[in-house]
Amino acid sequence: MLKTPSRLAIAACFALACVASPALADGPIADRGEAVEKAHFQKDRETILAMAGDYKVRFDMQESTPWMEGYEPLDRKLSGGYESVRVIEDTGTKIVLQHLLVVGPEGEEFVIKHWRQDWEYEPEKILAYTGPNTWEWKEMPERLRNGRWSQTVYQVDDSPRYAGWGEWQDSQGIRRWRSNWTTRPLARRDAVRNPIYDRYEGINRHQLTPTGWIHWQDNTKMMPDAGAEDGLKPVVQEYVLNTYNAFDGYNTGAADAYWAATKTYWDAVRDKWDEVAEANGGITIEEEAETGTVISGRLLTIGTELQEGQIAEDAAIAEARALIEQATAPGAARSATEPAGQSDY
Repeated sequence: MLKTPSRLAIAACFALACVASPALADGPIADRGEAVEKAHFQKDRETILAMAGDYKVRFDMQESTPWMEGYEPLDRKLSGGYESVRVIEDTGTKIVLQHLLVVGPEGEEFVIKHWRQDWEYEPEKILAYTGPNTWEWKEMPERLRNGRWSQTVYQVDDSPRYAGWGEWQDSQGIRRWRSNWTTRPLARRDAVRNPIYDRYEGINRHQLTPTGWIHWQDNTKMMPDAGAEDGLKPVVQEYVLNTYNAFDGYNTGAADAYWAATKTYWDAVRDKWDEVAEANGGITIEEEAETGTVISGRLLTIGTELQEGQIAEDAAIAEARALIEQATAPGAARSATEPAGQSDY
């Protein structure tokens, strides 16, 4: 005769499942042997590089479950556009993808430098968002590095936005990457509303599709709460699905022309941000809801002026480096708790 488990045993089983499952999902990857590891690494690289191309993009954002009594979720927001994604660095273990928005009517197109994603294989540390105006180096646990890639996302001016790490896996015939839980500053769509929440705690997924790829975000919008264990409490859940479908029926040459004219300038900007992060153990800089960092608007304008021949390259680089140096100097950033953002995505 089968013995019926007690309520206590059932409760213990459920408790163990709730605790163990996420830990197992993010547990160490056992050594699979040199040949298998190399095969996985090459397949990972091919998948990341496959995200480069020209796309028609659809951005679908939807608040869903309120976690706070009385909170009314926002209406669904849809937008889109044309975006070219280019590989601007590939060292083997590091791949950098630059996104370039092409906007405007035919014959009058102009380019907006958009977000950037850096993929790094088995990194020792990541530059993570830790609160208003602040990003800090966080060690990636050594036992979890094997076989994993970090993804660091940067804002339109190449300042950091968020970082996470995860493993590329095949399941149900689909190639997927899922991040650990990552903290992010608010996007512009939320920051400009001066909401009660001031950050996202989210999981990011990247998946290839037959026509391109998707970036899926599962975000919990959080607000400060001195009474909570970690100083934060959830407000509402949000699901974001960014769909990139291969499409070249727009002026893709505008993106390449912009990058050809500004590449050296943006290389220098990235180098300066890296220099500051290494010297200071991270980056602290004031942000604005509308634009991201307080120097974002000028850094982007310099790029446009450079493309149009209104400023010399050496002068553009010198001004950009000085702006970053001044804006990240100790005491330059206020201790405000107002939310910050950059793009709607």
